[in-house]
Formats: sequence, C-alpha cells, structure tokens
Amino acid sequence: MGEIVAAFATSHAPGMTGLPQLADSRQRENVYRAFGELRRRLEAARPDVLVGISNDHMTNFFLNNMPAFCVGIADVYPGPPPEFEPIVGVKMRRFPGHAELGRAILREAFESGFDPAFSGELIFDDNFAGPLHFLTPEKEIPLVLILINAAEPPLPSLQRCYQFGAVLRRAIEKQTVAQRVALLGTGGISHWVGTPEMGQINTAFDQKILDLISRGKGEEIARLSDEEVTAAGNGAYEIRNWLAVMGALPGVKFEVLAYEPVHPWITGIGVTAALL
Repeated sequence: MGEIVAAFATSHAPGMTGLPQLADSRQRENVYRAFGELRRRLEAARPDVLVGISNDHMTNFFLNNMPAFCVGIADVYPGPPPEFEPIVGVKMRRFPGHAELGRAILREAFESGFDPAFSGELIFDDNFAGPLHFLTPEKEIPLVLILINAAEPPLPSLQRCYQFGAVLRRAIEKQTVAQRVALLGTGGISHWVGTPEMGQINTAFDQKILDLISRGKGEEIARLSDEEVTAAGNGAYEIRNWLAVMGALPGVKFEVLAYEPVHPWITGIGVTAALL
C-alpha cells in the first residue's frame, strides 16, 4: 500500500531560471527561498517516486493529437529539449521513470471511468525543468509524469481535473510498487502567453486561488467559471494541474510559501506545500 508523503503546487514560469536577473531582487529571493523550503520538505519526506502533473507546451503533442490526460509509463524522462534550454536556462537531464506506478495509475483510471492516453516516451519542457532544478538539483529522483491539456481548447473541465486527483490517490493507495509517493503540480498562476495582454498579472485572481488552496477548498476552485479563469489569462488554465493535486488530498490545507507578481517573468508566481 502506498501513501502520499508530500505534495506541492507551484508555478513553472521559465523566467525563474532563464531570466532571473530581470526580476526585482527581493521578489526573486523570496521565490528562491520558497523553492528551497520545498526541496527541504521533499528530502525530508524521502519519497520513492515523484508524480509530476503539468501541461505540455507543444513538445509532445500538437493539434493533430491533443489528449485531455496522458499518463507516462516511460523508463526515462529527459528534458528540457535543446530548443528550450535558452528559455529556461537549464541543461537537459534524464530522470528515471517508474513505469510500474504509471501503469497502476492507468489501471485505476480505466476502472474509474477515465480514459487517459498513455505514453512510453515523454519529454518535459519548462513545465518541470525549473521546478525540478530547484527541488532536486543533485539527484534524478524516479518520476511518473502526467500531462493535462491546458494549452489548446477544448480543455478538460476544472471539475474533471479535480476528480482525476481522486483517481490518483486511489491508485497510489492500492498499488504496492512504490510505498512513499510525492506529488508535484506545476503551472499558473495568472499570465498571458502570446496575446496582447502578455505581461499583465491578475493579482486578485491569484490571491483568490491562494486563499482557497490555503483553506483546503479545492472543490471551490473546481467550481470557478471559464470566464473567471480566462480573465486571468490563457496561462491560468494551468490551475488544472494544481487541482489534480488538491483532488488527491481533499480538504488538506496548503501553506503558501511565496507569492510574487513578477512582471519580467510575465507570471503571478505561487509556491505552496500541502500540510500533511
């Protein structure tokens, strides 16, 4: 029987590692300090595997094939690809995959009315490159990567992503191949990519999300309307990744370790950890 021993929900803005010098030094150091605390908590939790949940940035999927959910069953996860290295400022690394846990998640999903795609070859981009750089800079921890479409509508609903978290929890608790499992959901919070609004940050939306996650109110985030999320930018679609983590831990409160609206990084940066 497995257990969730740590869980985090963070932003993955490539500027955090690719353009650190552009940010105000106080904001940058606050974000870095928070990620340092996540690293400390991850190491203290001693997970056998880290399940990462995020969205693809047209690295693995494109308009000819855009699954709502994809579970990785790879033996190795490389990333970021060479074309992303100048953007994220991080060299390619190769993390071992935990294919057995990935397959256990797939089985539970199929038995629960979910029909995710699966892949034995996934490359991570800025979705995990920055967060993993901070959380595990010296060791390639075994991974299972799960990708949720937050890039190209039609998107899975917020409620569906929250429900997927419950599937994830059941899978972890039932399986016997990994006893100690950590979760990492990355993306958001407010930002716009490739639109005239790029560079704006919706701090009111960000604060609302952080208030709700700090009170363990994932179900309330899942009830937000499409209009409310879109008002925080097309990058705010990525809160789906946070919701999957929260759905695996219903009612659990998260500690907000940092929030900084960093305009040079075009993102409202949030760093949170579950209080387990």
